[in-house]
Amino acid sequence: MKIALINGSPKFKHSASGIILNSIKPKLQDNNIIEEYNFRTNEINNDDLEQISKCNVILFTFPLYVDGIPSHLLRCLYQMEKYFSSNKNNDIYVYTIVNIGFYEGKQAAIAIEMMKNWAEKAKLKWSQGIGIGGGGMMSMISNSTDIKGTMKDVHIALTHLAKNVLACKTADEIYTSPGIPRIVYKIGGEIGWRKSVKKKGLKTKDLFIKK
Repeated sequence: MKIALINGSPKFKHSASGIILNSIKPKLQDNNIIEEYNFRTNEINNDDLEQISKCNVILFTFPLYVDGIPSHLLRCLYQMEKYFSSNKNNDIYVYTIVNIGFYEGKQAAIAIEMMKNWAEKAKLKWSQGIGIGGGGMMSMISNSTDIKGTMKDVHIALTHLAKNVLACKTADEIYTSPGIPRIVYKIGGEIGWRKSVKKKGLKTKDLFIKK
């Protein structure tokens, strides 16, 4: 089976989407061919489009932007939609993982619904979506185990999705949040903002200046 892993983050490195794909990739390498693509611009080249159309599964991962899909990725999806809707090979299963800076993974519900509608319009087979909250903690995935730690539920969700991908199985959406209290996540995020401000030579109060 050929599986296309598509990173829809505009970042060149250190993206949460890339971390998620690196985490799920070993779970999919069971005599399968894995092809990886990075959609950082508004356009997909024709060679990549053709190669993706030969896959059995497409797995998207991208960050949530204002409850929706990043604009550059929307343009790529439109290009794919035109290609696939006229393509004879529509026996392709679509899975999607959305990572979110908010604590609640449920915040991705609208973006996943968008992807579901897109798959239908492109005449592909929608299969499952996952919304992962606590995107600011995503780097902890590689430091935690499958059964313990604050990212335990993320590992469980990714393992569940990987099994469905390998079986080309359709399943209900899954939404996860970090395994810490919401207030702790919020305080951690605010500390991060203050450190970033300090690095720029500013003070916390500068965040609240109104012009």
